[in-house]
Amino acid sequence: MSDAFGQALLLLARNAIAGELGEAQRPEVEAAELNQPGACFVTLTKDGKLRGCIGSLEARRPLREDVRANARAAAFNDQRFPPLTRDEFPSIHVEISLLTKPQPMTFTSEEDALAQLRPHIDGVVLEIGNHRSTFLPQVWEQLPEPRQFLAQLKMKAGLPPSFWSAELRLSRYQVQKWKEE
Repeated sequence: MSDAFGQALLLLARNAIAGELGEAQRPEVEAAELNQPGACFVTLTKDGKLRGCIGSLEARRPLREDVRANARAAAFNDQRFPPLTRDEFPSIHVEISLLTKPQPMTFTSEEDALAQLRPHIDGVVLEIGNHRSTFLPQVWEQLPEPRQFLAQLKMKAGLPPSFWSAELRLSRYQVQKWKEE
């Protein structure tokens, strides 16, 4: 996907948040790809720090709708943060991560799974029972060591960092991302 397409996605996200805040919106670009099913994460930062991040792991609706819904959710419904205010809006930066379809990993042990992880390339989904979590590939910047990355992913899912079970499922995906200046 081109940089122009990425800019169109960023504008969709910013406009979705602006609309909720009663702020002016800029004209959006039409692109046929926006009507195709797509999965994305919208990440908001303020002063270089996370301010909200919500997304979809699977393409279940047109990308245009996915971007708008996830932008609104990142701004107003991320449980880790209070809802975004009008005063904060000008100082947030939007990042869009367009996901590939998650691919299940096959492994025989935790060591085998760790050996298959590709830092800075793979986003990872962890699932067992009703525990589920994901880290985008960007999280490797803060957690560059695979064992630490997986331990934090387990904790995000509500599991102990040392947890392991043959029932644990891991999937990986990649992203194409665009970020506002």
